[in-house]
Amino acid sequence: MDKSEQQLASVGRRNFLKLTASGGFTAAMMAGAAGVLWSDQAVAQTAAEERDREAAADHVMTLATAYVLGATRSYPIMQLDLKENIQNMTNGKVYVKLAPGGQLGAGGALAQAVQGGTIQCAQHSLSNFAPFAPVVDLINLPYFCGSNQRFTNLTSSDTWKAEVDPKIGASGFKALMYIVIDPRVVAVRQGGDAILTPGDMSGVKFRVPGSKMLQQYYGMVGANPTPVAWGETPSAIRQGVADALDPSVGALHVFGFGEILSHVTFTQAVPDSQVYSINLEWFEGLPVDVREGIEFAGEVTQQQNLAKVPSSRSYAMSQLIANGVEFHSLSDDQLAEWQDAGGYQNSEWDDFKTDLAGSMETFAKLEEAAGTLGRYYVHDA
Repeated sequence: MDKSEQQLASVGRRNFLKLTASGGFTAAMMAGAAGVLWSDQAVAQTAAEERDREAAADHVMTLATAYVLGATRSYPIMQLDLKENIQNMTNGKVYVKLAPGGQLGAGGALAQAVQGGTIQCAQHSLSNFAPFAPVVDLINLPYFCGSNQRFTNLTSSDTWKAEVDPKIGASGFKALMYIVIDPRVVAVRQGGDAILTPGDMSGVKFRVPGSKMLQQYYGMVGANPTPVAWGETPSAIRQGVADALDPSVGALHVFGFGEILSHVTFTQAVPDSQVYSINLEWFEGLPVDVREGIEFAGEVTQQQNLAKVPSSRSYAMSQLIANGVEFHSLSDDQLAEWQDAGGYQNSEWDDFKTDLAGSMETFAKLEEAAGTLGRYYVHDA
């Protein structure tokens, strides 16, 4: 870094600290995302704009996420877009105060904070949502909605809105929008061989989260399911406690797994999907026009997310390839082999279907919705 670069970095740090010290964390984040922390004038303008927006708003919505603002480049979480869209589409009546990067927690902790009304809105995975609204765990049934298109078909369908949304509401939540990231993959640690068939899974210690469904699936396709907490997963992969894991490509990049992996295979079994949830009591207490504006903002941001998926995936892949990771796509026959071994059509999944959907009849309606192209298109890897 030359002298001029050092000076710019110093100014940027100073302006960031100045903004956060004065309580303008969201302004600091916005200035950082815009790349203007080096400019005193631009920083002042951003801070003034955020102050004016907050002062003019009738309602303040704290929006918490586990991801830093730049994450959308490889993991299309869209938090800046959602903030802007809510503010604009409520005509400034709602000011969104961002809390990115896990500063208020992550995963289940954020879902719990929304349910309890500590914060108004948060991003978390559907898997972390499941303990609070069990019905959404249906998305973890292997090959039920593993592809991006089937997931989007399902969650935007009238059937989902009729059968699932009321159960989410009964738990105190409103699902504002569902975020497509990409399906989970099979990612192998350095030194391991590519996994292309269920037969290749024999003896593989496969890192799984606490989900009983995912543990059962990886057992059905031949692996040795190995539960490891997310925070301990990088060291477990490095040390060989686990041989493989299954986040999406974007998550593998964001969380720094590129340097410890050798092969990634697109098996398209389960979506690595996210949701923005809102505290239902807070939402229902808002004026009708404000509620409509927030819902419209969610719909617009969802469409922006779907358009962003392929470019975010491509960037994450390029970064992983630079670290020597090899990618493998499967033929239709190869995918059928995985589905035959562990897919949701097997009788081992019947108890999950009835427990989560309420009946096999309701599950059949949801299955039809997943297979019916809706109003949204999204690219699949």
